[in-house]
Amino acid sequence: MNDHPSAALATFAAALKTDTIPAPVLRRTEDLFLDWLGSTLAGRRARAVQALERYASAMGPANGPAEVLIARRGTSPHFAAMVNAAASHVVEQDDVHNGSVFHPAAVVFPAALATAQATGASGREFLAAAVAGYEVGIRVGEFLGRTHYRIFHTTATAGTLAAAAAAGRLLGLDAERMLHAFGSAGTQAAGLWEFLRDAADSKQLHCAHAASAGLASAWLAKDGFTGARRILEGEQGMAAGMSDDADPARLTDGLGQRWATAETSFKYHASCRHTHPSADALLVLMREHRLAADDIAEVQAHVHQGAIDVLGRVRVPSTVHQAKFSMGTVLGLVAEFGHAGLNEFDRHFLAPRVAAFRERVTMQLDPEVDAAYPQRWIGKVTVRTRDGRMLSARVDEPKGDPGNTLSRTELEDKARRLAAYGDAATPAEMDALISRVWSLECAPQLGRLLAT
Repeated sequence: MNDHPSAALATFAAALKTDTIPAPVLRRTEDLFLDWLGSTLAGRRARAVQALERYASAMGPANGPAEVLIARRGTSPHFAAMVNAAASHVVEQDDVHNGSVFHPAAVVFPAALATAQATGASGREFLAAAVAGYEVGIRVGEFLGRTHYRIFHTTATAGTLAAAAAAGRLLGLDAERMLHAFGSAGTQAAGLWEFLRDAADSKQLHCAHAASAGLASAWLAKDGFTGARRILEGEQGMAAGMSDDADPARLTDGLGQRWATAETSFKYHASCRHTHPSADALLVLMREHRLAADDIAEVQAHVHQGAIDVLGRVRVPSTVHQAKFSMGTVLGLVAEFGHAGLNEFDRHFLAPRVAAFRERVTMQLDPEVDAAYPQRWIGKVTVRTRDGRMLSARVDEPKGDPGNTLSRTELEDKARRLAAYGDAATPAEMDALISRVWSLECAPQLGRLLAT
């Protein structure tokens, strides 16, 4: 199917079996699921998330098989996927795949969880569906390329097809109907970066729409609803309208041999991933030279063009969420507190010392860093100290990347902190939830995750 990569990708997603997925990939999927659950619970109190939950409550059924995690209520799969997706992306702690610049968990797990709960699927079926969603979404993101990401939020666009693949796998779609689901998902794919300029709430809507639209596309395909057969590579498809450097070969790259799911990174800092390499490099430099924030007169972050495209829109942030896209603010928090975490952002993103440090930070396009991106996200900083020294440091794998990953103990601790931040689950409930995730493959039915 080299002449029809959309069909090849749909065939792979429809035919994927748990038995054909390597055990380390299944374990990694469990890790990613726990990380997503923590991020979702952390988003419970966010104003934008609460607005979407009120909308879902008004428009959707008051009861249903699918779980809205932040509200501990049941509703239809469509509205559960919508709210859970929005909640999981707001605190900027959900996972990211470097090469596709795509946050898979925020769109794959909401659609997969809602569909699994509605269909009574087993844990094994749920894991296979999640892997199908990750593998499809990551390849679509890679296919759309760097020019797509300059304008479009890839998690919102590629994410619609990822959600369709996950839901479609649980619904038992054959290859033909999976292809139709992709067609319906792709024609609904949307999400523009312009929201950052106004500190708007659109990023949560992006994930909510991608997850629910992808889910709807799969359920409609099950009922015989048709979609464009070449929605990705066709003459008037996604690439034609959304990219100048699309590469169809990326859609089928190593299907069944290269497991892109296992390439996905966890987030350490609670900010846009484009800030993490520089933040980690600054931490290395400050430790090596025993510097405090006040010792630093100027920081130059050497970055790739994607970081400039996204972060360059935010100079003086007006909200916590916008601050997560401000390189200067993130580096200011790192310099002051050693970590740009949830509490640091909430309490200090406008603090005078952080704001003053922010004004001492600039970004510069670096040829080495840009050439490596997006496959590798290198962090390089140059610092001028107040006593006149010029110092530099680099990191080749930021904390959370596959080669510098979080252990299960670290993931458990992170999930507990996130749930506590959202005041969304007790320590005992989190212990029980973590135990369920680690034994997911043995679960005969997924069912509800949190007590009502």
